[in-house]
Amino acid sequence: MDIVDKVSDSIIKASTNLSDDKRNALKLAIENETNENAKWVLSQILENYEVAMRDKFPLCDDTGIPHVIIELGKNREITSDLISQINEGIYQGLNKLPARPMAVKGNPIERIEQSQGLYDDPGLMKPSSFLIDESENPDSLNIHFLLQGGGPEIRAKTYRVYHKRSFDIVIGEAINWLNDSLKLLGCTPSIPAIGIGRTHYEASSLMLKAMVYGKLDNLSKEEQYVTDKLNETNIGPLGFGGKTTVLGSFIKIGNQRASGVRIVSVRPSCFVEPRKSTLLL
Repeated sequence: MDIVDKVSDSIIKASTNLSDDKRNALKLAIENETNENAKWVLSQILENYEVAMRDKFPLCDDTGIPHVIIELGKNREITSDLISQINEGIYQGLNKLPARPMAVKGNPIERIEQSQGLYDDPGLMKPSSFLIDESENPDSLNIHFLLQGGGPEIRAKTYRVYHKRSFDIVIGEAINWLNDSLKLLGCTPSIPAIGIGRTHYEASSLMLKAMVYGKLDNLSKEEQYVTDKLNETNIGPLGFGGKTTVLGSFIKIGNQRASGVRIVSVRPSCFVEPRKSTLLL
C-alpha cells in the first residue's frame, strides 16, 4: 500500500473510529452517571459510535476540515513529494468516506459571501496549513490527522489574558469561557482543548497539539482540575444535566515570554471530537 492509500485510510479512520481511551471514558461515565436522562444519552452516543465503527459511517454529519500535524525526528525528513501525497490522500479519503460537500466556490470575496454555492466534490474541502512538530524520537515520522467540525469553531475562543503571574487566573478564564460555550454548544459531553502560548498562532497550534497528543486515561493534574470544574456545572450530555459535561480535557502549555499577558486558545469540542488518527511512516 502506498502513502496516498495510507493517508486515505487514515482520514476514514479519523472520521469513523472511536479510540480506546474515549470508549473507556464513556463507559465509566455511563456507570457513574446518576441522572437517568443523562445516562440514556450517553448510552445512545456509545451505541452510535459502535455503529459508525462497524459500518464505516462518519461519526457526525459535519465531517469536518482536515488538519495535519507532522511529527518529525531529527533523523527523518519531509519532501514536497510527501506533502503532495498527503494532500492527494486526504482528497481521496474525503471522497471514499464520503465526506459532506462543504467547499465553497468562487474568488476570495465570493467565498466569504458563499454567493457561488458549493462544490459537489467532498475532496475539495482542502486541509488547513500543515503544522510541523519536533519529535523526541530521532527516527519518528508520524502524521497526525484531525477533522475539525464547525460547531466547536463557532464556540471557540483565542484571546489574551492579563495574568498577574497567576496560573489560577489564566486557567480560570479558560474555564469561564468553556462554561459559557458548553451551555450553548449542545453536543456535550465535550473533551475541551486548551493551548497557552505567546501569540495567537502559537496558542492555537498548542491547542491542536493538545488534541493530538492528549489521552483521557493519562490526564495531567491541570487537565483533571479543568475536567472536575466543568463537570460541576451540571450542563450534562446534550444539556440534560448530570455529572458528565466533559469526559476529560486536554491542555498544552508552550514557551512563555516576560510579559503581563498570556494568549489562551480554547476549543469546546463536540462529543465526536477529537476525531483523529495517526500514520506512522
